[in-house]
Amino acid sequence: MSLLETYTDKGKGVLYLLFRLVFGGLFLMHGLTKFGIPSGTATDLASMMGVAGIVEILVGVTLVLGLFTRLTALFGIVQMLVAYFMVHFPQGLSPLANGGELALLYFAAFLVVLVYGNGEFSVESAVMKKETF
Repeated sequence: MSLLETYTDKGKGVLYLLFRLVFGGLFLMHGLTKFGIPSGTATDLASMMGVAGIVEILVGVTLVLGLFTRLTALFGIVQMLVAYFMVHFPQGLSPLANGGELALLYFAAFLVVLVYGNGEFSVESAVMKKETF
């Protein structure tokens, strides 16, 4: 076992927690900006962007807390696929040219969360002592 493996194996729970916090926090911020928080123009709740913002806020909060993360990862996966194919893909094939690279990165990150779930440092693990989904 290499030196790097020794430290990454010891700290993988903390590293995954850091990943989940950063990823969930960024996704939450995307949702909040759709409603003008902290700045920007607020979106109508009844619009497609409004629904996307609500989903992003709920998914972001659950990722940060570590609640039902596999279930919310499914919602995130669906939302990122819809965002990519409805908004970005019609603009061209290349994600760099059509602005869809972030949707694809979030999609990939949701796949990681779907596989790893809450992790050992989560509200769900602390309260329920197991993962429910």
